[in-house]
Amino acid sequence: MKFIVSSASILKHLQLISGVLNTSNTLPILDDFLFEVDQNSLKITASDLETTMTTQMKVESKEEGEIAIPAKLLLDILKSFPENPLTFTIDRENQSIEITSEQGKYKLTGHPATEFPKTPEVEKPVNVEINGTSLAEAIAKTVFATGNDELRPVMSGVFFQLDGEGTTFVATDAHKLVKYHRYDSKSEKSASFIMPKKPLNLLKGLLSGNKDDISVEFNETNARFSLKEAVLVCRLIDGKYPNYEAVIPKQNPNKLTIDRVVLLNSVKRVSIFSSKTTHQVRLKITGSELQISAEDLDFANEANERLTCQYEGEDIEIGFNAVFLIEMLSNLNTEEIFLELSEPNRAGILKPCVKDEAEEILMLVMPVMLNNA
Repeated sequence: MKFIVSSASILKHLQLISGVLNTSNTLPILDDFLFEVDQNSLKITASDLETTMTTQMKVESKEEGEIAIPAKLLLDILKSFPENPLTFTIDRENQSIEITSEQGKYKLTGHPATEFPKTPEVEKPVNVEINGTSLAEAIAKTVFATGNDELRPVMSGVFFQLDGEGTTFVATDAHKLVKYHRYDSKSEKSASFIMPKKPLNLLKGLLSGNKDDISVEFNETNARFSLKEAVLVCRLIDGKYPNYEAVIPKQNPNKLTIDRVVLLNSVKRVSIFSSKTTHQVRLKITGSELQISAEDLDFANEANERLTCQYEGEDIEIGFNAVFLIEMLSNLNTEEIFLELSEPNRAGILKPCVKDEAEEILMLVMPVMLNNA
């Protein structure tokens, strides 16, 4: 089996799907890329059993065949080439691969393609089209809020909820929660699934700059995302997602309006002086003044800043984990935000001040107990 391909082009396609590869695999074959040549087309697959990515490209070939090629070795040699045509000559009887370039010849040994896991089929799927930009935005605004608790796997992914009104994306780790809704991505059939973090991050990378509609097919076990450059198939998280609406406080009489970047920078500065275990920052709101403070009693460090804000409600003092606040403020992109509060022991709600016709976002952060000693 023989084919000719551009070194830069094949490297680009391999890098597109190489994020699937793990540093340590239980099956050695998962350290390989699967190459399938059919006339003038080369299909390349990478898998970790849970997630499979494929990409397709044109090559010069009149033959067909398949082989698994060690990924790291192939990537390393391709990165070192200047742009020039490469000839791959593969002997499938002894799994030998010879790469010929303008500089020389390189030999490596592959593995039988039959050992490579088959890409799962998504049988009897629900189909939906989602705009690439909208999906990338949804992933970016939610994936940071997913949990890492192995005992609660459903919270380690993003919950997709589709219906005729649009698509809602939810992520939570029990300390923070993000609910993001797109009105421009609708499904005729009501359906939902929980997608793991790793394929979400891979998908976010694939969607960078992609404004086309993405075909999404899913059933109870798998989801398939089809783009122009690549296809991603992943196993979904099995289980019932928690009732997130129940934890969002509906009555929040205290409403703070403030410049997002001003608040973000203030929390960043003050949090440097907070306890390294709790990362607690204290927000004290009186009238139109917001006082942000933090202290680390172990090292006698403390910081205090005063900001001007618009505020409706009773004076309140509440503590938050600065890491969570910074993450949330960094993932909102409006000039001004609302911080809605009810009690010092109830969750705070962050929302953009300006409503967007295509999207709606709500971020919830749980308070931390203030140390008033």
